[in-house]
Amino acid sequence: MSKDDGVPGPPAGGGALRDLGLPARFNLAEYYLDEPAATYGADRVAIEVGAERRTYAELVDGSRRTAALLRRLGVRREERVLICLPDGFAYADAFFGILRSGAVFAMVSPLLKRESYRDYLEYTNCRVAIVHRDTLAEMEPAFREVVTCEHLVVVGGEDGDGLVSFERAIAAEDPSGDLARTAETGPDDLAGWLFTSGSTGRPKGCVHLQRDYVYSTETYAKEVVGYGPDDVCVGVPKLFFGYATGTNLMFPLRFGGRAALFPERSTPDALFDAIERHRPTVLTSVPTMINAMLRHERCASADLGSIRVVLSAGEALPESLATEWMERTGTEILDGIGSAEMFHIYVTNRPGDVKPGSLGRVVDGYVARIVDDLGRPVPDGEPGRLQVMGGSTAICYWGNKAASNETFQGAWCTSADVFRRDAEGYFTYEGRSDDLLKVSGIFVSPLEIENALLAHASVREVCVVGREDAGGLTKPHAFCVLAVGTVGDAALEKQLVEHVKRTLAPHKYPRWFEWVDDLPKNDRGKIDRKTMRARVVDGGAGGRA
Repeated sequence: MSKDDGVPGPPAGGGALRDLGLPARFNLAEYYLDEPAATYGADRVAIEVGAERRTYAELVDGSRRTAALLRRLGVRREERVLICLPDGFAYADAFFGILRSGAVFAMVSPLLKRESYRDYLEYTNCRVAIVHRDTLAEMEPAFREVVTCEHLVVVGGEDGDGLVSFERAIAAEDPSGDLARTAETGPDDLAGWLFTSGSTGRPKGCVHLQRDYVYSTETYAKEVVGYGPDDVCVGVPKLFFGYATGTNLMFPLRFGGRAALFPERSTPDALFDAIERHRPTVLTSVPTMINAMLRHERCASADLGSIRVVLSAGEALPESLATEWMERTGTEILDGIGSAEMFHIYVTNRPGDVKPGSLGRVVDGYVARIVDDLGRPVPDGEPGRLQVMGGSTAICYWGNKAASNETFQGAWCTSADVFRRDAEGYFTYEGRSDDLLKVSGIFVSPLEIENALLAHASVREVCVVGREDAGGLTKPHAFCVLAVGTVGDAALEKQLVEHVKRTLAPHKYPRWFEWVDDLPKNDRGKIDRKTMRARVVDGGAGGRA
């Protein structure tokens, strides 16, 4: 593909890139904690977990103590520190303490297995990892195998061989001492890694600078969502996912708002409980959970009136779901697209400007275009790969020069996803380039078939993947979770085939259906397509040809 270091002309969408005018000395812990404490009040509630609350002053104190602890354990400026924690107060202390110390955060799920933890410890080459005691059964064996990691700081744990009790250690630190000082970093110093989802292989670490996080905060968070001091935020995805780190920690705190966190797994019941307790104004979600909430028995009676806006990302939001949610709640869903490579959302619907089925328009401050396989811009309406340019682009994938060169091309970040842009500047997601199916010689988006099936009252969830028929040709295979009381049989298959044929071109209908009780989700709440593709390849699926 060609390289282009210049700002594009008419084929691109969005506004001009911005110079934020950041000072030479700049640290994100001050930006997200100290400055809001001074602006909105140090005694203002910043985070609540259940019935417990922490103020901005307490978060500043916790981050200072954590910074002191990290320095005491030998962590140096720009070294990685791995966070492996459930959502809660300790997560905020760890995250902002790492930034205050001048180190670099990297965040992973607390629900992984030993082999994955070993890979992350080795990949980040961290001296210290901050983990929860509930992870130790899987984390400690990995820690013992990785000689470069010297300490596990354990939330809720005890001191031991290489283990440090987080609570005991930070209680002993002086928040006003020299070890607790804020590192004299600058906008172009390293700040944090965000891991890709790993949908096409092992996750890669996207290396971001201090300024990158500010850019998304000052564009998307401030100007699109409009976070303010009256906002209370609840999220479906957990904080280790950069989407949630932004919407449910960094963004509300910068503008004097409140983050309401819960450590347990996100389920419809957990979300309805959190909404009832915290009365959020901003709900960060994913389409899978939006669908699950609408199908839940509590949806009809739940009071969702506090919510002023719902944010959706991570996977495509079917138009039928967006419409159903709006009819049920009267609240808009701002569906958008972001990535670990760009930190956060750069194409989105806006309040009062929602086009169901689309991802909206480019966030002001970013530029985007659709290109072909040679990197040439394509006309509106034609599918292609998305290229985006903006002030939050990562500098590389750590330790992977080939992938870095393919993705980060001059000022452009090139996505593996396929999109279309219409004449009005609205973008529509077609799917990952490696997910597209070539059926009857024509490329077909599984999402298009899924959206058609979801519009049928019998289908609650669906995942469409490719499967070879007896002649070796690829055809769509649909895994369907059915509505309560619906029987999956040959008669329903016939109904669904006829429904899809009425909705889409005739060749796009699924040749096989498989009725399942649930669809597997990855650690970000998205349907795990890789698992479903493997299930078809392994020959586990039945159905008809």
